[in-house]
Amino acid sequence: MLPRPHGGRLVNRVMGEELKERTLEEARGIPRIEVSLDVAVDVENIAYGVFSPLEGFLSRNNYISVLESMRLENDTPWTIPIVLDVASRELRGKEVNEGDTVALTYKQRAFALLTIEEVYRYSKSEYMESVFKTLDKNHPGVRKIMEMKDRLVSGDIELINSVENPYTRYTLHPVETRVLFKELGWRTIVGFQTRNAPHMGHEYIQKTALTFVDGLFINPVIGKKKPGDFKDEVILKAYEELIKNYYLKGKAVLAILRTEMRYAGPREAIFHAIVRKNFGCTHFIIGRDHAGVGNYYKPYEAQEIFNEFPDLGIAPVFFKTFYYCKKCYGYVNEQVCPHRGEDVIPPSGTKIREMLMKRRLPPREMMRPEVAKIILSFEKPFVD
Repeated sequence: MLPRPHGGRLVNRVMGEELKERTLEEARGIPRIEVSLDVAVDVENIAYGVFSPLEGFLSRNNYISVLESMRLENDTPWTIPIVLDVASRELRGKEVNEGDTVALTYKQRAFALLTIEEVYRYSKSEYMESVFKTLDKNHPGVRKIMEMKDRLVSGDIELINSVENPYTRYTLHPVETRVLFKELGWRTIVGFQTRNAPHMGHEYIQKTALTFVDGLFINPVIGKKKPGDFKDEVILKAYEELIKNYYLKGKAVLAILRTEMRYAGPREAIFHAIVRKNFGCTHFIIGRDHAGVGNYYKPYEAQEIFNEFPDLGIAPVFFKTFYYCKKCYGYVNEQVCPHRGEDVIPPSGTKIREMLMKRRLPPREMMRPEVAKIILSFEKPFVD
């Protein structure tokens, strides 16, 4: 049986078709707040229930609670602040006050309504230290917070229209994945988070987990990434090739999670698990350094944090050390293979990238040749 959505119900803040035209006309006469694509996508994720139980941007009390206890004010687990930052001078210029309804725009086009609950100050340093455990501006998450405006605005949203999405054919909302999983006869589903094209280590993890559940939900993060990451279209095409050639039909579903990577390590691991629970997953794979970057988090911190959330409602599946063993002739892990040293080949994403950048096929022990050829069919497969 699929898990209940986080918080008990799947949020739906999408406006009915019969109201859209009139609302867009009315939106011409109310104040507007222009937002980035990342914020616009956050609005969509709230509206379609991906971020259930959120119905809008965090209030001051919820924001503080998330920073301090990694839970909403009602004690529901939640680890990443979903907020809207606005310049105080912009609000004054628009004569916007608490209780007002404003139109959210992207590229000057209204796509959602926000009923303002409150406008509040916040400390960027507290945000960064709580979520990222560092104030180092070399951390991509820290850099983003440093660029935020000086006020946060909370309130419920209502989505009028979705913003541009070049990957609609890979897009499924939680209400759709839940129906699909039931149609496939899946009662237990393991979710897999990725921001990379698949190598043999990824395939080993997925198939090992799939041994114990009914289906695999491959859910790449599509959105802003750091330089050197694989481009979104490369990830998707590579996974299509892998599924076509190496997975049983009806055992794997590929759909995107459209959001930015925050690189918040352990906190983001919990956040990603909650999101997959909303999609209908019963289990979620957590690797050694989930959502990590650099050396800001301890090696297994993204796994250890799950001990603090016995009420999460989705079972984590932990993987630690695994590798290709020349003597065992396959991928194994340290609990089943006695060999070490020169007998083993760790699945190094860095080495694979270096080979691909030189337009070389990685060895079969590292990456399926079909997948590598798909990647090399792109002139520039990596984010600049």
